[in-house]
Amino acid sequence: MESRYPCAGKPQGRGAVSRFDRYIFSQLLGVFGFFSLILVSVYWINRAVGLFDTLIGDGQTALVFVEFSLLALPNVIGLVLPISAFAAAVYVANRLTQDSELVVMQATGFSAFRLARPVLYFGLSVTAMMLVLAHVLVPASQSELVKRSTEVSQNVSARFLRDGQFTHPAPGITLYIRELAQSGELLDMFLADDRDPDLRNTYTARKALFARTETGPKLVMFDGMVQTLAKEGARLSVTRFVDFTYDLGGLVEDDAPQSRGVGEIPTAELLMESPALLAETGVDAQTLREAAHSRFAQPFLATAAALIGFSALLVGAFSRFGLWRQIIVAIVLLIVVQVISTYSSGLALLYPRGWTTLYAAPIVGTIFAAALLWLSQRARHLKRRPPAGLPA
Repeated sequence: MESRYPCAGKPQGRGAVSRFDRYIFSQLLGVFGFFSLILVSVYWINRAVGLFDTLIGDGQTALVFVEFSLLALPNVIGLVLPISAFAAAVYVANRLTQDSELVVMQATGFSAFRLARPVLYFGLSVTAMMLVLAHVLVPASQSELVKRSTEVSQNVSARFLRDGQFTHPAPGITLYIRELAQSGELLDMFLADDRDPDLRNTYTARKALFARTETGPKLVMFDGMVQTLAKEGARLSVTRFVDFTYDLGGLVEDDAPQSRGVGEIPTAELLMESPALLAETGVDAQTLREAAHSRFAQPFLATAAALIGFSALLVGAFSRFGLWRQIIVAIVLLIVVQVISTYSSGLALLYPRGWTTLYAAPIVGTIFAAALLWLSQRARHLKRRPPAGLPA
């Protein structure tokens, strides 16, 4: 009958070792995928609620909402991957301990550091995913998101036009359109402009069109009239027109960004710190260095988090009080690493070479994991040592 434990009762050759690594690695990947899906869904739903209210409230379609949601996903995924890696390592280590699989492997001569090797491979795999996200997908998605946000903000038709409803595009402006034709024409339009306290201008037209020009959007009205009411003296003047152009520049603000944000700029360009880039972004060189090196340092937090989660529970394998204490210790250590990461980000902005502190968090996290592995190894030897006075 074949043993359920990989490599049990077999020599520790290269084939047996690789089989154990594949077994633990597959367990970690499966649980990691599950936790990532759950956490990304929670973050995405939390952001999507506000995004839905903003876009749909401005008259955008569901397709635009889906597009914006997908563009925000890379950044969300990058935030949750270290947490998912930590949760997967804790879960797998707990299950292997409860099923005595780690005990079986240790009985075959595997040290604590050897048991952690597939976890290291797993952490580096997650780090590789985060490096791709940080250097490629997130900057590209942020750039496209800013571009699409600008286009949507300038989409006057979607923001202001409601057929059969009175809308207020700006304070003192009332707009009514009987019907929006499929051709884009506004049929039977009414526009009241009360921004001038001394005058009230009322525009009516049988049809109108929006036109985009170099000086801003314009409303071109056909076959209508303008009624101007002077409040002093209550004088009314009426002017009929065949076509009339109304400037919407005061109603529609130009939200186009004048420069790129740091999050949109490729890493190679950030590291160059060219004078043109400094002028474009309006930030100092320390900010550019912090942004660039954060993209290198932050992904390695996933490796440290996975090792901390697994190593802490490996210490618990030799405790008769269960694993809850070790899980709490792992969470506390992860919080300490995150505090170091946050503090180092502030230091990186203060000093020219402060960017070197950004790598402190993953290094300290790895040291924590190594200390836990050493402690578990020592606990194992102490457990095997016979009491004083008894033969070994």
